[in-house]
Amino acid sequence: MVLSEQEQLRRQKRLDLMALGIDPYPAEAYPVSVYAKDILSTYSAEEANFQDVTLAGRLMGFRIMGNASFAELQDASGRIQLYFRRDDLCPGEDKTLYNIVFKKLLDIGDIIGVKGYVFTTQMGEISVHVREFTLLSKALKPLPVVKEAEGQTYDAFSDPEMRYRQRYVDLIVNPSVKDIFIKRAKIISTMRSMFDERGWLEVETPVLQAIHGGASARPFKTHHNTLDMPLYLRIANELYLKRLIVGGFDGVYEFGKMFRNEGMDRTHNPEFTSLEFYVAYKDYHWMMDLTEKIFEKVAQTLHQHTQVMVGENAIEFAGPYPKLSISEAILKYSGVDVDALTEDALRAKCLEFGMEVDEQMGKGKLIDELFGEKVEANLIQPTFIIDYPVEMSPLTKKHRSKEGLVERFELFVNGKEIANAYSELNDPIDQKERFEDQLRLAEKGDDEAMVMDHDFIRSLEYAMPPTSGIGIGIDRLTMLMTNQASIQEVLFFPQMRPEVLKEVSSDSDFVQAGVAEHWIPALQKMGILTLEALKAANPNKLFNDLGGMRKKLKIEAAMPSKDEVIAWIES
Repeated sequence: MVLSEQEQLRRQKRLDLMALGIDPYPAEAYPVSVYAKDILSTYSAEEANFQDVTLAGRLMGFRIMGNASFAELQDASGRIQLYFRRDDLCPGEDKTLYNIVFKKLLDIGDIIGVKGYVFTTQMGEISVHVREFTLLSKALKPLPVVKEAEGQTYDAFSDPEMRYRQRYVDLIVNPSVKDIFIKRAKIISTMRSMFDERGWLEVETPVLQAIHGGASARPFKTHHNTLDMPLYLRIANELYLKRLIVGGFDGVYEFGKMFRNEGMDRTHNPEFTSLEFYVAYKDYHWMMDLTEKIFEKVAQTLHQHTQVMVGENAIEFAGPYPKLSISEAILKYSGVDVDALTEDALRAKCLEFGMEVDEQMGKGKLIDELFGEKVEANLIQPTFIIDYPVEMSPLTKKHRSKEGLVERFELFVNGKEIANAYSELNDPIDQKERFEDQLRLAEKGDDEAMVMDHDFIRSLEYAMPPTSGIGIGIDRLTMLMTNQASIQEVLFFPQMRPEVLKEVSSDSDFVQAGVAEHWIPALQKMGILTLEALKAANPNKLFNDLGGMRKKLKIEAAMPSKDEVIAWIES
């Protein structure tokens, strides 16, 4: 591992602290009495409150001015200014704590605890006058330095690749990121409270499943050694939740992780969070009404009003939402009457639009593809798309009055599906036939077709009451409610390709090539991290660059001769 100059310096400071008898990582608890936000929002100079406070957090800036200094502390609630005065910290003759520890051995990023009292500076800034401080954790890596001046941000930690890989750094230096995840948690707690008020039970269902069911998607597959059987990470929890309705619960819900072995883009991650809930003796009309209430309540809780800006669009989440059947929506936005076309005619029409379709796609799949191509992007305001073809919905009850359709809706907002709901199919004979239809699609090459679940059919044979259920994508809902265009912004740790780490030769490798130990940091600083890179170097350039690096790193050893440098390269 090649350490930067800053990292080497911080490691030395760690050793210096230990030499002074200061543990850079003490084990004792540090009792915090107040947070920065509480002080800034309620301090009163007239009342002289907060005269004995204890805070802990990360140092985010210094202004050292001789015998007195200012610093900025960031805790979980925000930032506050600290004031350090040498003689307050060191009332006796020994000034080491201020002159050495504070001024020379602390860095931006270190976590400290402080005790003192609150006052207002001559510039009118609420600050903590520190009487004593304790180092709680020494940072060995420097934080990105984000500067702000006159409302402008400079040197921001903004590269998405770095931000998603090092979310811990992102949360430290970009305060707005933390707010996204606070709102995400509030979305979930708001919905949970609505369900609990209605008496529904929060449950947990298996993540590892012997049969991947409840949705049309490709699963992740694994193997259980003890049972010697394949298992799948769940693509949905629907079939298990319905089993609980069979068992006698009137309402059950689960916030859970789902896994689909499919593509990744700005709205898809292979691991995502979904809410599913099922309520007995209800249908999809009732569920549409409740869905409007849920989305309106979430918007109101987060924003204190029901209109939310998403990109350039002002989305109104107060109901009622318009309703279009899927065939009406396709006719409206593409001019194609899918009800009047055979499967072959519909496939030909898709090809006319330049869509990629094949012979394995049945009519339901073709309708789904055409809808995605021509309709979705137009559905900006919350819109219920209802009454899907039976081929598209193998777990949904047939429509009570429209032949060939099912009682299903999807909610679209800002051009994306946010929720999917049914009047649930509870006829075990019909359900078995639907599964058999799915098996025939799989035989034609559809790798997203559902598989037969005999135990689920058996549960329906014990009779499931009329039920309505829904799945709501928590990640996409959070994107909407926080005005984020990418799903990666609302996941703490989105899935990414493995990080490519630079190959580095060891110090002993360089020594064996004839390089003296004191020249190895200079080579590494110049970007020569491996023996292969050393052998590929230009001897003249390497010799000249070493002279400059010798001055920069203050290496006291004499310069190697050009012949010695050539010997390194040719060894």
